[in-house]
Amino acid sequence: MPSTAPSIDSSKPEIDPSQVVDVGVLKELAKRYLVDALNSVNGPKTLVLDPSLAGPLGLVTEVALLKQHGVDKMFWLEPGPLQATTTNIIYLCRPQVQWAKLIAEHVKQHTKESQNHVYTLLVVPRESSVVKRILEDEGVLGDIHISEYNLQFIPLEDDLISLEYDHAFKEIWLDGDETAVYNSAQALLTLQKIYGLFPRIIGKGDHAAKLKNLLKRLQSQSPRQAPGSHTLSEKIDSLFIIDRRVDMVTPLLTQLTYQGLVDELMGMTSGHVELPASLLAAPTAQQTPSASAAASTSAAGRTALTKEKKKKHHLTAANDTLFRDLRDLNFSVVGANLSRHAHRLDSEYQSRHQAKTVPQLKEFVGKLGGLQTETQSLKLHTGLCEIVDPQTKTEVFNKSLEIQQNLLALYDVNAQISAIEDLVAQGVDVAVVLRLLCLASIVAPGIKPKVFENLSREILQTYGYHYLPLLLNLSTLHLLTTQPLSPAAQSLKLPLSALKKSLRLLTEENETDNDISYVYSGYAPLSVRLVQCVAQKGALLAAPAPVGEEAGAVPKAKAPKTRSHPIVGWKGFEDVVASFPGEVFDVVQAPDGGATDSSANAVSVLLPREDTTTTVVFFLGGCTYTEVAALRWMASQMRGRRFLIATTGIIKGSSLIEDLATSL
Repeated sequence: MPSTAPSIDSSKPEIDPSQVVDVGVLKELAKRYLVDALNSVNGPKTLVLDPSLAGPLGLVTEVALLKQHGVDKMFWLEPGPLQATTTNIIYLCRPQVQWAKLIAEHVKQHTKESQNHVYTLLVVPRESSVVKRILEDEGVLGDIHISEYNLQFIPLEDDLISLEYDHAFKEIWLDGDETAVYNSAQALLTLQKIYGLFPRIIGKGDHAAKLKNLLKRLQSQSPRQAPGSHTLSEKIDSLFIIDRRVDMVTPLLTQLTYQGLVDELMGMTSGHVELPASLLAAPTAQQTPSASAAASTSAAGRTALTKEKKKKHHLTAANDTLFRDLRDLNFSVVGANLSRHAHRLDSEYQSRHQAKTVPQLKEFVGKLGGLQTETQSLKLHTGLCEIVDPQTKTEVFNKSLEIQQNLLALYDVNAQISAIEDLVAQGVDVAVVLRLLCLASIVAPGIKPKVFENLSREILQTYGYHYLPLLLNLSTLHLLTTQPLSPAAQSLKLPLSALKKSLRLLTEENETDNDISYVYSGYAPLSVRLVQCVAQKGALLAAPAPVGEEAGAVPKAKAPKTRSHPIVGWKGFEDVVASFPGEVFDVVQAPDGGATDSSANAVSVLLPREDTTTTVVFFLGGCTYTEVAALRWMASQMRGRRFLIATTGIIKGSSLIEDLATSL
């Protein structure tokens, strides 16, 4: 499966701003809730912060605002004594056992040292009986005032919002804790209160159905006088809920988009990535765009970059237009795009030599600030690519991709498992090995008992017996199973061979340039194909068009965008969607709060619109940057429809594996 360029129109669509769902409202809401929580404690205060909340809070507020509302000093919530100089101490944390025990230790230590403090615990996003029980068992519950900071959706981009809850998948499907489902329902309810009822709720998956039912129940309990709470939305046409358990293949694969690969190889947290400090320094006056693009091209230069002191940087399209152009491209064509940007900027700079008159000079000076900003961005992304590119050329990386592609094609699965065994012998990163092994188990389905036993023994002997609980957890989730499948595993079996044909999950060599499959160089994410079944039916029903360009070539003139059709549910794909595990639902909501299962008559409730509407796609259990890219590509092919992508958190295969390795 080749790496080909997507036909993405990077220009901003001409959309009436009044028709756009402004996610900035959610940021202001989160900021207001935080200010109210801080103001509930009078006087100077010390803020003790759960480290996992640093990224999310950084997206909704800034240190200056915290200081304006009385925060004197801030500390991480971590083991060891807490030296606070203020009477008031505010703890801000997720409702986790480890944090509750640390807080109890602080309180007992202060009591022992005769320090007098007033303690307030703000639990995110809501109070927890587990936290109260631990504090009670530790004998400090009476010393702490417990409240909550109702942090819900956080805008990562103008079309991407997240609860930034990293453990949702593990808690729901392994621990049996459905708190994340409830918190998701509350966040979606807030969206309805702001923009009106979702006219239609569609989805796939058992827990997605639970979320839908809970959302409806919470909606029925909301006060009727609340603005927008019982009227249909004029901006949002539907809510599509995807249960992560429905598609476990996609997150196990290596992401091949620019942003996806940066996340895979360097790690991104709440849109932030740690970069060498020199990449963030402003270019010198003598440094032209072409010089910036050519900087550090030697092996020594790349090594120097990787050894430099790192600095956290927020990668966002809001203030980096070059990143907006690059983020969703297949990484194989990013270099060619950077080269085109460098040549364009170089030409812009050279135009100063043609400026002879004062007005011409004034015009160039007016453009200079923008050119310098673009040059800085070009330097940053060129350097970033120089860090990522060598890692994509390693033997292990390419062998892993080869195994993935062969498994997706169901080509000699036994040989692929043997290749995975070879990777174990080489001591390759355990997360890479387990991702491939789980993928093999899903597509086979199951692994022969003797082979499974040998592989398990080799993994434990190579990486350590502390990985035994992780192997057991993967087996409990039926991500790692043996043949024959148990009844529970059989009920989760994914008929990949049939779905490859009915939903065109795999595309041939000349069919990847006009399809979402470009994000995995030939594999279309099942989750996004499900969205296409509802929101872009023509993409699946029409025969794929052949590709006319080489990878990295400038795209030819594109056909005009097609007008998006109204949302009419699963019509035309009912049998396909019902053929694999997970409840299927399609509900039309009424202004009075009622709802009916979709039928031919119910379809008429939603009339076609000439305005631009937004379809909210919510991933329960997390989504990858490649799925985000695929949905953006879909939106770029249609007139009249935007996607607002919502998720419990951004995930990747390695983060799933690492999370399943942690104990309660």
